[in-house]
Amino acid sequence: MQHSGSGVFADLRTAAGYTQAGLVKALHTEAARLGIKATVNVRQVRRWERDSPPPLPHPSQQRVLEVLFGRPLAEMGFAVPPHRTTIHNVIGDDGEVKRRTFVSRTGAVAAATILPEQRGSRIGADAVAVLRRRLTSLYTVDHSAGGIPAQARAGRLEQHITEILNEGVYTTGIGRDLQTLRCEVTCHRAWFGYDGGPSQAAPARAACLEAIAAAQLVDNPLLQVRALNTMALLAADTGRAWEAVSAVENAYALARHSGAGATVHLVISLREANAATTSGDLTGARRALHRGVSFLSRAAADDDVPHWARFAGPVEVDYATASYYTAEGNPQRAIPFLKAAVSGLGGGYLRNTAWYRARLARTLLDAGEVDEACHEMSGVLNNCGTIASDRLSERLRAFGTATHKYDHPSAREVADRIKEATAA
Repeated sequence: MQHSGSGVFADLRTAAGYTQAGLVKALHTEAARLGIKATVNVRQVRRWERDSPPPLPHPSQQRVLEVLFGRPLAEMGFAVPPHRTTIHNVIGDDGEVKRRTFVSRTGAVAAATILPEQRGSRIGADAVAVLRRRLTSLYTVDHSAGGIPAQARAGRLEQHITEILNEGVYTTGIGRDLQTLRCEVTCHRAWFGYDGGPSQAAPARAACLEAIAAAQLVDNPLLQVRALNTMALLAADTGRAWEAVSAVENAYALARHSGAGATVHLVISLREANAATTSGDLTGARRALHRGVSFLSRAAADDDVPHWARFAGPVEVDYATASYYTAEGNPQRAIPFLKAAVSGLGGGYLRNTAWYRARLARTLLDAGEVDEACHEMSGVLNNCGTIASDRLSERLRAFGTATHKYDHPSAREVADRIKEATAA
């Protein structure tokens, strides 16, 4: 026995960032990955830490523990008999090949679950929670200030998480959480890129592809769905209807396979309706809208809705329906749905409120309601000063251009205000 006393194992567990219950879970996960039948409970972990000498783990438990901690059982504070002692063989000639140590027999280490080189700070669940709060704050920034400042914050957060992954010391479970967080930030960057308009389409698409790959690596189908939803928007926006359709189809398949609720399916149906409307497939758009209404009717029963899908509800269905009628060339029928969407938006959604009201103003203008359209756009201009969104600016400029065909005082006044507001 190389160590005596019960504190060695407890110190190893604590250094690896595990609680006693967390170690039990990690051991079971690693056993399943290795294909070994090994179980343990918290009571047994307590005995390993408390008893002196601690009871020897069973051979199957030994194999998993040695992989989990990346060291032989004898170095964990246990008295290991000779026939179960891990042997370190030295392979190679020092004169020609750098000496390499391999662990053989029962202690063959496939991969250590804590980083072998203590290069950086120890990262635990508390640090992940802090990063999670920073991630959640991106939603608030996007809703209240627009995609430009949100994109800047997302870039800094992504860089920070990447540095932690590269330099930090953490368990496999914490590493997976960090990779998942980074994937979520990349999904945000893709969305903020979409909000950036045509000039940001290429980097936004690249972020989508990166997010899809990252979600596959952490085996998170719902994050793949999220990235595919943004890709569908980008593809429809850039005339790649075939890619939008493929993104939607794959999102549906992943959502079904993962058992996602009606709200996630509702988001996909909205992206499907947008892609069909944008490409002029009004039959497909109607079908997608009916599908969305069906999902909406069941969404209240969802128990756990991902944060990124919580926006989906009656407001978005109304907005999508208005887009359909606009594409059909019937702005008068679109107006009631847009008014319902605007009135249904809750507090804190400043960017979306400005976005939806700008669409309402343009639809009113297309319907010949010049005074009401200009009044609506004036309201947008009065309240969008703190919002930095290229897509919103593009929508404002399009309205300003459309007013040129109307010889109307309010139209000229609003056009001048738009020109001033979007000059930068």
